[in-house]
Amino acid sequence: MKYFQCGRYRFELEGEKFRPLVMGILNVTPDSFSDGGKYLSLSSALSHAEEMIGEGVDIIDIGAESSRPGADPVPLQEELDRIMPVVEALKDCGKPLSIDTYKSEVMSAALAGGADMINDICGFASDESLKAVAGYDCGLCVMHMQGNPKSMQNRPRYEDVIGEVSDFLERQVLHLKEAGISEDRICIDPGFGFGKSLEDNLVLLRNMDVLRKKSGLPVLAGLSRKSIVAALTGKPVEKRLAGNLAIALSAVEHGAAILRVHEVGETLDALRVWLATR
Repeated sequence: MKYFQCGRYRFELEGEKFRPLVMGILNVTPDSFSDGGKYLSLSSALSHAEEMIGEGVDIIDIGAESSRPGADPVPLQEELDRIMPVVEALKDCGKPLSIDTYKSEVMSAALAGGADMINDICGFASDESLKAVAGYDCGLCVMHMQGNPKSMQNRPRYEDVIGEVSDFLERQVLHLKEAGISEDRICIDPGFGFGKSLEDNLVLLRNMDVLRKKSGLPVLAGLSRKSIVAALTGKPVEKRLAGNLAIALSAVEHGAAILRVHEVGETLDALRVWLATR
């Protein structure tokens, strides 16, 4: 695919000047695994968004419900109360806004309020979510998850992790196309850490190019500060920067077109140096 249509914005995915897109994480939650509560107030959320914009972020991904292992669901109105003021304040910031949600009501409200993309950890598995996004020109990220956040890390099991993840993504992308959604609006995410063991995550990372070639779609890699980095480095969240940058570059080498990260400026610096010296 030559470009990714993300609402009001179009990103080229080919050519000499192409570099992987950097999606900056903005969690407006009290309990996210790495930065819970840090950006819960509107002023702190906007300050962090402005910082990411200054660093050169391509897409801002706003989440109002933690999907860390063991997390409880957030009531609909509470999620809306957290997310909509941020969307309203940032809709004209010059960067596309992605909304990290699986609730169709939040999708509809955010898109009506000016959001450009929906990032669904459930892969648009419900008919309601398909209806919520079909009438817009928004970008869509289809993610794979085994189980749900509450129980997904309770001994996840696969016979063939690449085949099972690929088959799920292929089915969900087909559902989106059948709903009239054009392929250039879709990217896929293998769901690192979402019902995956360390070995599952490593196998998926090494084979992202298989997913990309099979689907023909850009792959989004969300590896920042995840348990895979903790397992490989033995470092706590606040000391995983080196591991985060290394795994981001590995993801790009293995086919990722979009990196979902916490450290925007540092990731962009690493990409610039890596691309210039290849």
